[in-house]
Amino acid sequence: MARIELNRLAHSYKAHPSKPSDFALKEMTHTWEHGGAYALLGPSGCGKTTLLNIISGLVTPSQGAVLFDGRDVTRLPTEKRNIAQVFQFPVIYDTMTVAQNLAFPLKNRGVDRATIDRRIAEVSRMLGLEREMNRPARGLTADMKQKISLGRGLVRADVGAILFDEPLTVIDPHMKWLLRAQLKRVHEESDVTMIYVTHDQTEALTFADKVVVMYDGEVVQLGTPQELFERPEHTFVGYFIGSPGMNVLPARIEGDRAHVGAAAIPLGAGYAPLGAAVKSEIGIRPEFLRLAAGTDGFSVALKRVEDIGRHKILRCELDGRPLAAIAPEAAEIPADGIRLSADPAHVHVYADGHRVPAAGRA
Repeated sequence: MARIELNRLAHSYKAHPSKPSDFALKEMTHTWEHGGAYALLGPSGCGKTTLLNIISGLVTPSQGAVLFDGRDVTRLPTEKRNIAQVFQFPVIYDTMTVAQNLAFPLKNRGVDRATIDRRIAEVSRMLGLEREMNRPARGLTADMKQKISLGRGLVRADVGAILFDEPLTVIDPHMKWLLRAQLKRVHEESDVTMIYVTHDQTEALTFADKVVVMYDGEVVQLGTPQELFERPEHTFVGYFIGSPGMNVLPARIEGDRAHVGAAAIPLGAGYAPLGAAVKSEIGIRPEFLRLAAGTDGFSVALKRVEDIGRHKILRCELDGRPLAAIAPEAAEIPADGIRLSADPAHVHVYADGHRVPAAGRA
């Protein structure tokens, strides 16, 4: 396993970058600990594959350093980094059998036959490939080929890290759940550092101990799934994670109140003035909005109700802005307008997209 450090790392595909927008990866410094299961999560084009390729050695960064266990590997080729990689599309040898494909990474490194047989038996059992071992890879389906590719990444027991780049794209939905659970179990048993690139929040949150959320070339938050849900450090994190995502509303902040149009929404603490030049917003997850009784809370315009079985999603507007709230399945929804109240402890204040700590708090 490996401790991976990124020290003032940045990358541009331009020869002479001169402004922040020229960088595919903006400067970052992070440490990923031994044996962690990390997911790089973000939309297409946010820089997550570029970052993975820098860690693997496929791309040399424009600036900064990559360290494995304190050793500078920034300019070392991939084969010198003691890692395994699994790509979005299967990388296998069609002329070989399934067993030969799984054995190849070990055979190529001179591993003894008994160890090879033991490891490919373990990996084939884990991935459900036992019955396919003597079949040529050429005739297999795309998802079966990707399972072989996963197996080739997992078969080496000596690697410091395994890097996955959207590995389940070609796998059918039911198989995705099974393979994610299997990968999680492998991580727990092997304690190897795993980094998993995906744009799918479900994949990230169910696989990783910590999720690295990227947006526009930046790491905007690194945290556990619970931290990302309960305390998004950036409005993008709140919007991207959750279904529905966090409500983000322009607001005027005055002490312990946020003003959105005519509505005054209580905050969990007081805030210092943000300044006129700052884009000030509040974020409230739909789960922390409740139907209010009488004159409590604030009035919203109800546009539609989505009944999804476990609960109802109320699609509303506040001051002309869309707002989603979660109501219990059994809740009676008035047809002539509703009022909502927010849990003050879960109303976050943002300045230019970044969460602002309350006065006297971190």
